[in-house]
Amino acid sequence: MSEEIEDHRLLNASENEPFSSVLERRVSRRSIMRGGLNVAAVSMLAGFGLTACSDDDNDNVSSSDGDRAAAMMLAFEALEGSQQDAVVVPGASSSQGSAALTAGAAAATSGYTAQVVMPWGTPINNNGQAWNQNLAFTPEIQANSVGMHHDGMHNFPISDDTASSNFIMALNNEYIDQLALFDVISTGVAPQGYDYDAESRRLDRNDQPRAADDSRTEINAHGVTVVELRRNENRVWDVVRSSQYNRRVTSATPCELAGPVAGSDYVVTAYDNTGMSTRGTNNNCANGFTPWGTYLTCEENWPNVFRKDSGRAADDNRLGIPTGSTRYGWETSAGDATESADEFARFNATPTGETAAEDYRNEPRTFGYIVEIDPYNATSRPVKRTALGRFRHEGCWPGKLVEGEPVVFYSGHDSRNEYIYKFVSDAVWNPADANTAGATTDRLAIGAKYMDAGTLYAARFNADGSGEWLELEPDTIVPASAGSRYAGMTLASALGLEAGDRAGIIIHTCDAADLMGATPMDRPEWGTVDPVSGEVYMTLTNNSDRLPEGQSPTFSNGSSIEEPGSAYDEAPVNAANPRVNNNDGQVIRWVEPSPGDTRFSWDIFVFGALGTDSEADDYNRSSLTAQNYFSSCDGLWYDDRGDGQGILWIETDTGGTDVTNDQVLAVVPQGLSKGDNASVIHEGNQAQLKRFAVGPNGCEVTGIFATPDKTALFINIQHPSNWPIDDSGSNTPDATVEPSGNVRPRASTVVIQKADGGQIAV
Repeated sequence: MSEEIEDHRLLNASENEPFSSVLERRVSRRSIMRGGLNVAAVSMLAGFGLTACSDDDNDNVSSSDGDRAAAMMLAFEALEGSQQDAVVVPGASSSQGSAALTAGAAAATSGYTAQVVMPWGTPINNNGQAWNQNLAFTPEIQANSVGMHHDGMHNFPISDDTASSNFIMALNNEYIDQLALFDVISTGVAPQGYDYDAESRRLDRNDQPRAADDSRTEINAHGVTVVELRRNENRVWDVVRSSQYNRRVTSATPCELAGPVAGSDYVVTAYDNTGMSTRGTNNNCANGFTPWGTYLTCEENWPNVFRKDSGRAADDNRLGIPTGSTRYGWETSAGDATESADEFARFNATPTGETAAEDYRNEPRTFGYIVEIDPYNATSRPVKRTALGRFRHEGCWPGKLVEGEPVVFYSGHDSRNEYIYKFVSDAVWNPADANTAGATTDRLAIGAKYMDAGTLYAARFNADGSGEWLELEPDTIVPASAGSRYAGMTLASALGLEAGDRAGIIIHTCDAADLMGATPMDRPEWGTVDPVSGEVYMTLTNNSDRLPEGQSPTFSNGSSIEEPGSAYDEAPVNAANPRVNNNDGQVIRWVEPSPGDTRFSWDIFVFGALGTDSEADDYNRSSLTAQNYFSSCDGLWYDDRGDGQGILWIETDTGGTDVTNDQVLAVVPQGLSKGDNASVIHEGNQAQLKRFAVGPNGCEVTGIFATPDKTALFINIQHPSNWPIDDSGSNTPDATVEPSGNVRPRASTVVIQKADGGQIAV
């Protein structure tokens, strides 16, 4: 999630022991730091050949893992931190260049280039309008152009033969910057409904309703962009404007509902009395993909586009639906003479009719899901897969595929003290369902097979390095270990639902996880999976609202800690979130015996830190240095290089620090053993974690994938302050060049390639 729209309210109701205190207990005991896991966990991990999760009394890497590690090394010099209006990559040849650290670095390879591709406002068809710095956006222009504030993305081959030079890309457009969208800074004119403070460059809401076309333009800037990209003979990438695949999915696009919630009373609205459809997907942050070739976009900070002033239900409070105002004020455009089918009224969920079929009280319940999109069929409707839970999804990542085993997906709830979830399909994986480039396959039907029926779980992390997945089903019994007065009751009964109400459990996913005793985490963000070992990695971005171990949590609303729907003010630390003021975050990982197993074993891969100065002696627990200091780890991607080898890419979201702008780091995780500080990256091997690229001032670096041949790495630059160069309206300028003056900032995709055309990073 972008820090620009982070919701700082704490909405978790439970007193469950948070991950920070679990991890603190784990790392504070020498026997656990060195011995790591209980016997059962060690046995489980031994079957996967994981040295980093094995008995840490022996810090030596096994010979086989040592051979694997030696087979692939990062062959670029780690970058210094950067604070400029440009993207910095190793050995760049632009005037800005890229200073590299030579001490202890691998031998330098040829330099890299970084090209901007499909920035916000790029036309995706012949109905779009060519970019210029003073372009006045209308709803129509934005509906036919790349959306705003790029985030998660994924590539889909059109042909196996051209998969590395010509493919479909699906891209999330998380939120908007009204100053840039309406060119307020240059013109000094605020959109209706706002006052502009030129000194602070801030828009403030006034009492006027939003103009209908302004609201439509903003709605059309959200959602997802699907485009065909092609590389020319000069290795320059651009959008194929005439492509049959190009389309926008916005906050107004009709979507189907599927899974347990579809057709239930929970989602009946004036738009669809049957509860089978809704409109739009919003605030899509990280992403996912499926083995059958569809894109998964994830609704994260969606609650803030709705308001509900009365008739509030427990889930409205738990997920943070506001009262009185919304982030953009789209609901204030309701009643405009041009309004069609309550396109603006639906954002006000306050009951106005006698039944839900007469108003939009349930509209927020049609959001908070994983949304599946078929990138190969521009006429297909997106489908909200409700079985995977309803919350603020950061992303959704498929687990290791095993023929005859269930298909699993992992997702994190990106809010302070929230949970990690796993969905296990009822159907088992059939390789015949794997994506075939160019095939006329009903991919959404395959999605229904694997994603509409299954079991949802929430994670519990134990201090001994073991963990368990807690089932969230109507008849699941609330365990006594959760410490709730509801112990012994079914989840349905504890939540006041009718017996067997699976839709109700999904609507109240967070409360169900509370009651089962899931572990509150430090803002779970991106995840990724090693497809060979099955190891799952996930970033825990940060959390400054922690208490020392042993202190009781405080609550903001005075309600009982046993009641679903109350909220943490602060939460104690635990083993996986050990720092009271966790401003820098960490990357965790876990592994399971098989895809559908409810047991797992976990460890800390790396702790973030921005230097060694701190009142806490153990602040820099992974011994980071100038070549890899980072904070607020966010984006994450496992880059499979074959033969059990891969690169873990880590992206950050701090908005810039005194050390460096946000960045991309790389590490080869195979063969690394843990040190005494209980993280895989430590003083003996942290030099293998290297800073690969740095973004321009003010930005977040997010979204990442490489072409199948690994010669091009794509990343996204979100909310830069003064970048990229205008370059006479080009959609493909050099990302490493700083603008000569002030420009209208544009979130953009950047493609990084070696100057010699070789594979990235090695």
